[in-house]
Amino acid sequence: MGVLEATKISAQALEKAVELPLGQILPGDCIAAMRRLPDACVDLVFADPPYNLQLGGDLNRPDGSHVDAVTDAWDKFDSFAAYDAFTRAWLTEARRVLKPDGGLWVIGSYHNIYRVGAILQDLGFWILNDIVWRKTNPMPNFRGTRFTNAHETLLWCSQGEKAKYHFNYRAMKTLNDELQMRSDWVLPICAGAERLKEGGHKVHPTQKPEALLYRVLLATTERGDVVLDPFFGTGTTGAVATRLGREWIGCERESGYRSAALKRIAKELPLDESALTTMQAGRAAPKVAFGALVENAYIACGTKLFDKQRRWEAVVRADGSLACGKQTGSIHGLGKDLQGAPSCNGWTFWHYEADGEARPIDAARQAYLLALED
Repeated sequence: MGVLEATKISAQALEKAVELPLGQILPGDCIAAMRRLPDACVDLVFADPPYNLQLGGDLNRPDGSHVDAVTDAWDKFDSFAAYDAFTRAWLTEARRVLKPDGGLWVIGSYHNIYRVGAILQDLGFWILNDIVWRKTNPMPNFRGTRFTNAHETLLWCSQGEKAKYHFNYRAMKTLNDELQMRSDWVLPICAGAERLKEGGHKVHPTQKPEALLYRVLLATTERGDVVLDPFFGTGTTGAVATRLGREWIGCERESGYRSAALKRIAKELPLDESALTTMQAGRAAPKVAFGALVENAYIACGTKLFDKQRRWEAVVRADGSLACGKQTGSIHGLGKDLQGAPSCNGWTFWHYEADGEARPIDAARQAYLLALED
């Protein structure tokens, strides 16, 4: 390829990128919004569509207090046929705007995920994994008439059986303390300071935890990739994409959600280049992987860790790996290599600054475990 031809292609790519509404939330119906996007322009679609919960009447706790459940108009459809038509329409547009090697994630509950999955396959998507998000703190079944709904399902798809797709296997293994990441993810629901509230009430009834999107984006995108979220809500996808150095486009018809999302994302700061680098291609696994602390911000990406004698300093990277100069590894592996030792318990070896004192990273792990028990 000649220099002139390469320059022409580069200019065309730049022109196409400029045309995309990067960092914007497109108002109105997501199907109409996606139709305004060019073909094959995004690297990943993450969709959290209406679940069509079919709730009848109010839901109350045993003490008579009201449960803040999903009763919004956007989750109501006249029939399964109407929901299926809506699903087929937005998935058709998602398929069109995805690049040939792009991926699609869609999350749902038993109310809708099986219908969505069948339509995905009808349209030619190829399901790579179904991920079970097991909630550590699910809403109990107050009526006591069924099992507690303690999980949701994510479908991860490529454009077809033979299609290429992106998967950062090594980063996921590092995030999980050098164990292969499994298809059952144990994560808490959105709560605490992360939950957006106004006047004491949730801004959005089904706000997803940032840790969930962190894992999805780290696993299946690269820096600079464009992520489209057709059901943007309060902007979890945009917030995490910004942090991880990904571009994003949102679609959201509710003005209140758009406003909350923009305020939220404006506070996000992208990580620097060194922290965003991940492992490319000590089994004494604790109850919690170090990566879980990073994706839940108990140990922030970019934090500087050091040993008790402060002989070495390492930077925490996006996938839970550490970098000390040119050496990289897990909390256990890097500690072992630096000391020239046969093994290392990274939880007690590495420390961080908190409130003016050095604390072992195990302190953050214990805080995380305590939060899971609440």
